[in-house]
Amino acid sequence: MKIYDNKPPQLQDLNQNVQKVVKQEAKEAPQKASKASASDRVDISSKAREIAELMSVLSQMPDIRAEKVAEIKKAIESGNYEINPTKIAESILNEI
Repeated sequence: MKIYDNKPPQLQDLNQNVQKVVKQEAKEAPQKASKASASDRVDISSKAREIAELMSVLSQMPDIRAEKVAEIKKAIESGNYEINPTKIAESILNEI
């Protein structure tokens, strides 16, 4: 079973993908550095630009989805919150 931080699972997966790309870029950097000419130069790849854009969007998203929390609290307080044990069990088994 996966336990996520305060961010939704989709953002967690996005963050993991971004980290993988960053690591891959870091591995390729020494190879590119050895081929560099005598002058200093900085090139930002399209992947790096995309990562920067995604990180910017990610940092602007709230850690907690307040509207979802309020909706669930309201349902609990009114006694209308229903728990589907079958759905929970299926989700747990899918994570294994």
